[in-house]
Amino acid sequence: MQHILLTNDDGIHAEGLRVLAAAFEGFATVSIVAPSREQSGAAQSLTLRQPIICHPVAEREWAVDGTPADCVIVALHKLLTEKVDLVISGINHGANLGENAYYSGTVGAAREAALHHMPALAMSLCSKGAKVSFEAAARVARAAAELILKEGLPDQVLLNVNVPEPWKGGVKFTRQSKKITRNQLTEGRDPRGRIYFWLYEQKIDRDVEPDTDYAAIFAETVSVTPLHLDPTDTKSLKQLSHWGKALSGAFRK
Repeated sequence: MQHILLTNDDGIHAEGLRVLAAAFEGFATVSIVAPSREQSGAAQSLTLRQPIICHPVAEREWAVDGTPADCVIVALHKLLTEKVDLVISGINHGANLGENAYYSGTVGAAREAALHHMPALAMSLCSKGAKVSFEAAARVARAAAELILKEGLPDQVLLNVNVPEPWKGGVKFTRQSKKITRNQLTEGRDPRGRIYFWLYEQKIDRDVEPDTDYAAIFAETVSVTPLHLDPTDTKSLKQLSHWGKALSGAFRK
């Protein structure tokens, strides 16, 4: 039987993770290694200045006092003795579209798995409501997992999958959108007089390109974006390489 590692950034008790695990019952052996508390916005950060403590919570389940990327590293190198065939991160409660893929702990965990040459899938449900159903996203995850395990993924490529709510049934392979939001800060002062800020996003008046992840979600279609770990811009590499001679002059000064 295939072996799937599940993790997330919403924490080990998150509903999305539990629904995802249930979707693979009878299909694969499932191990869960997830943060002990919410780690949204952790991206691919690592815990370096304190120990990473792991708590066994059930059979084949561990809660980790660390980031989603920590969870993947500890799982693959220490906690799991059997070979892992696929890593799935999610199901996140909230979208991971456009520039948010850089900040997302959900995507960060999948990126860490891809860094280890593991097939990886980041799953998100595009809903901000308090009461949501993760069932459709779990079905998409199961279908995607079956395809990945059968046909494979290119090395160090992960799939960032966002499922709209409601979902009309369509699926599009998309590019990652350019930034269509701007950061906003709400300022306040606590009872001790200290200034604090709440960070949030505001959509800006900009057209969404039709082949992007945002466009698919706005059309109530699942977005699947293949992300490669190599961010090198080949065009700029060729255009700017002649700067090397000028920059080397700094050595002689």
